[in-house]
Amino acid sequence: MNTEEKQLLRERIHSEISSANEQVLELEELTQPIVPDAAIGRISRMEAMNTKSVNELLLSKTKTKLQKLETSLSFIDRADYGLCRTCKKPIPLGRMMMLPESDKCVDCA
Repeated sequence: MNTEEKQLLRERIHSEISSANEQVLELEELTQPIVPDAAIGRISRMEAMNTKSVNELLLSKTKTKLQKLETSLSFIDRADYGLCRTCKKPIPLGRMMMLPESDKCVDCA
């Protein structure tokens, strides 16, 4: 991977990190405890708890992605960056641009 491609990926990763950080803040707000004395009705409370559970899962996945993006950014200057962790073949630039946290090629993923 050449310097220009790494710079493109670096910019993409920074953009993804920024977006993920914003999403984490929003999801943390949406996953606040549901107050039991709020008069929202039984069905609405169940829907709120279900929505909260979905948001908690999304929050967990977003935090994992954020961690992978930060790891990827820290490894971007290594000589083996962009090589599949399993088969050691180059990961196509298109895949890296779509999923900058990728450390495996399509076949190994």
